[in-house]
Amino acid sequence: MPGTDPVEAVRVVLGELSGFPFLPELPARGPHADLTGRTTAVLADLHADLQPSGWRITARPARDGQRARDLLARDLDALEEAGASPAVFKVQAAGPWTLAATVELTRGDRLLADHAAVADLAQSLAEGLRSHLADVARRLPGSTIVLQLDEPALPGVLAAQIPTASGFGRLRAPDAERAIAQLRTVLDVAEHTVVHCCAPRPPIDVLQRAGAGALSLDAAVLTPYDDDGIGLAVEAGVGLLLGLVPGVDTDLSDLESRMAPAKTLWRRLGFEPGRLPATVVVTPSCGLAGASPSYARRALVACVEMARRMGEEPQ
Repeated sequence: MPGTDPVEAVRVVLGELSGFPFLPELPARGPHADLTGRTTAVLADLHADLQPSGWRITARPARDGQRARDLLARDLDALEEAGASPAVFKVQAAGPWTLAATVELTRGDRLLADHAAVADLAQSLAEGLRSHLADVARRLPGSTIVLQLDEPALPGVLAAQIPTASGFGRLRAPDAERAIAQLRTVLDVAEHTVVHCCAPRPPIDVLQRAGAGALSLDAAVLTPYDDDGIGLAVEAGVGLLLGLVPGVDTDLSDLESRMAPAKTLWRRLGFEPGRLPATVVVTPSCGLAGASPSYARRALVACVEMARRMGEEPQ
């Protein structure tokens, strides 16, 4: 979400998305509050510090790591003070492979360069998220907590497209089984899970086999190439969070045209129209941090309205 005030962001999310609210991320506060910095704040027994090149694992706690933890704690306090008790509530964190492609080892290369280090990272992330989810559940008694892992870098990881520290080479890709295993390590900490990948050619088979309960995808980048994977996942009972609302300021006056990609995808998949509103959650295409505050609110309202229309259409 845009802005720097967690109290206001929580108020907007709870007010506009009463059926499926989430803990807002506010990266405008700086790198300590963006996807990577926020996730380093929940790691267990691993410490990170902010260097000119980005986040780096350190041998002992550092001031930047404490700053990230303080901002997350402030967000959780804002959530608790709001006094809401949603039936379902979602929290987000970077997935192990995106984190491994972003955070550096102490010697300077990315964690992805050391597969043993990636395994340690996945274990640390799993343990940290287990505690984080318990903390959220304590603050929201009675709410079902959903864990979303954001994996925008996973397609690049699997295609060996992540550059080395020098920039002259590319880091070796893990095989599919290793990718699945590390994802599963983290997903296993929660009963209800989503994996978000807004990049083209999302590795749907890997995500499903890792145990994702739902897939969050950007409808604008999906092609018929992705249909088989999506179809098999839906047949297996995997939910679909479909990004239909642009993440930056755009005219939202014609919601019917915004709904068209979902209907087109459903026709290509050959499923009964009645399954669409029961399977698909309408979302923004990706984060709303680059939008204006007023547009971010309108985007959330548009998601709710589009889902309502899908549910009311004659089947």
